[in-house]
Amino acid sequence: MAERPWKVADARLVLEDGSIWKAKSFGASGTQVGEVVFNTSLTGYQEILTDPSYAGQFVLMTNPHIGNTGVNFDDEESRQCFLAGLVIRSLSITTSNWRCAETLGDYLAERNIMGIYDVDTRAITRRLRQDGSLIGVLSTEQSRSDEELLEMSRSWNIVGIDLISGVTCNAPYEWVDKTKSDWDFNSNGRDQETYRVVAYDFGIKHNILRRLASYGCKITVVPSTWPAAETLKVKPDGVLFSNGPGDPSAVPYAVETVKEILGKVPVFGICMGHQLLGQALGGKTFKMKFGHHGGNHPVCNLRNGRVEISAQNHNYAVDPASLPEGVEVTHVNLNDGSCAGLAYPALNVMSLQYHPEASPGPHDSDCGKN
Repeated sequence: MAERPWKVADARLVLEDGSIWKAKSFGASGTQVGEVVFNTSLTGYQEILTDPSYAGQFVLMTNPHIGNTGVNFDDEESRQCFLAGLVIRSLSITTSNWRCAETLGDYLAERNIMGIYDVDTRAITRRLRQDGSLIGVLSTEQSRSDEELLEMSRSWNIVGIDLISGVTCNAPYEWVDKTKSDWDFNSNGRDQETYRVVAYDFGIKHNILRRLASYGCKITVVPSTWPAAETLKVKPDGVLFSNGPGDPSAVPYAVETVKEILGKVPVFGICMGHQLLGQALGGKTFKMKFGHHGGNHPVCNLRNGRVEISAQNHNYAVDPASLPEGVEVTHVNLNDGSCAGLAYPALNVMSLQYHPEASPGPHDSDCGKN
C-alpha cells in the first residue's frame, strides 16, 4: 500500500477514568505516565516547558495553535524540560519568528519529551474541570494494550511524592545574570543598594533570579536540602523560598528548614515556597481540584484593593482557616477565593502563591508598579 502523504494517529492518551484519546505524536516516542493539567496561557509555551514546577505532569494547552514561534535559547526558564509531556490541539507546520532557532518538535525530541497533537483538548479540559486533574499515560508503542496503559494510570499517584529533589541544583552557585535591558519593563530598581539573598532552589525559574539581580541583589542559589545553619552563617539580608513541583506535604525536610530560618532573617516565598511557609507557620495545605495554570488569573491585593492579573502554576493551596493568629492573608484569587498571599510582620515573612516575575505572563505584580 502506498504511504499516505499525511501523518496518521500513532499515539494514545489513556486517562485513569477509562477514556482513550487517539492522537498524532511529535517529539520523543515511548510510554510516559503523568498527571494531566491544563494551561490557559496564550503564549510562552517554551517558558512553560522549562518551568520545573511542571515535573511529573502532562501540560495540555487550551490555546489551540502551538509551535508557530518555534524555540529559541533565550527563553529557557531552567537547564532542561522537566514536564512529562505536552498535549496540544494543532501543531504549527511552520515557524515565523525571527528569534526561532529550531522547531518545537525537534526541541522536544532532543530532550526526550513526548508530545501529541490532533486531539480534542477542549473536551479533555472540560473533563478535567468537572472531575479534577487526572493521571494519564501517553504512549506511541502499539504493542501495549489499552488495558495495560489504563492499569499504569491507575497504579501511579503524584500525591505524596518528593518531586523537588529531582529538579533542585546539586550544589550552591552564585547568580549574576540580570534582566536584559530589551526585556526590562521596569528599570526603576536598577543600581540600588546591593542586598545579599540566599535563594532555596525547589525548582526556581531563571527569570525570578534575573528580576532579583536587576533590583541590586547578590544571589546565592542553594539546593533544597541546604542546612539552615549554613544559610544563616553568611548573614543574608533575606532568604527566598522558590517555586517548585508537587505536594508540599511530601517534603517535610524543607518545612523544617523554613522553620529554622523564620524570625532570624526576612523571608519571601513564591508558589511552593509560599505553601512551605504556610505549613511552617502552623497552617495546612490541600490539593486543589484542578489547580491554577496560566497567565490570566485575577488576584486582589487586600491591602490596597488593586486587582492584578497574574501568572500561576500550582495544584496545592494554603488553607487560610488553618493559619494561626497574626498571619495575614494579603492576596486572594478572585476566580475561587483561594489564598494567594501571606504576611506575618512579626517574623518579617511575606509570600505569594503566583509568579510575580510573570514569565510568561502579565507584569501587574512587579513591585515598581504598585
